Amino acid sequence: MKMFHANQSAHVTTARAARPLALLLLLLLSVSAAAKKHDPLTEAETDQLREVAMEPQKRLQLYIKFADVRLTEMDRIRSDPKEAQGRGQRIHDLLEDFTAILDEINDNLDQYQGRPLDKDLKKEFRKGLKEVLEAGAKWDARLASLKSAVASDPQTKKEFADFRYVLQDAEEALKSTVDMAKEYSETKDAESPAGKKK
Repeated sequence: MKMFHANQSAHVTTARAARPLALLLLLLLSVSAAAKKHDPLTEAETDQLREVAMEPQKRLQLYIKFADVRLTEMDRIRSDPKEAQGRGQRIHDLLEDFTAILDEINDNLDQYQGRPLDKDLKKEFRKGLKEVLEAGAKWDARLASLKSAVASDPQTKKEFADFRYVLQDAEEALKSTVDMAKEYSETKDAESPAGKKK
């Protein structure tokens, strides 16, 4: 019996000694992961989002604006010969941020779709869906323009290796966002009094 207690005591002591080491390892891993994670939004953009946390349409409008800024910057550096140095990687980074912002739009659509909204917020959400769909059509054209430049412009063709996969990710994310906005728009139409009369 004494031997059992001795073994149990040794096991508890070993387990206690291992805890701080495990905690330290977890802390180092989480700090490392946090350091690697890139925030696609600037501090100013994050502050703007906080100000409209409870207003679905305004949040969607801001995300649309932020996504548009990334593509506008991409178009700007593509058309400026002075920006040729490292342009492929910069296009990569802008497309990556654009895709992350689309993911945020999807999260917001999901959040507000699943939440019971009062009449005014429901109306705002519907406007937001419409704006997402309108922006989606414009973004699709801009991504298509970049893709066609790969075939027609030798410089873009050289840079394509830097952003090939993130362009594909951006196209897929955009399709997902547009599909979700269409689905939720149709759902809201069915829920509206006009939709119920049909």
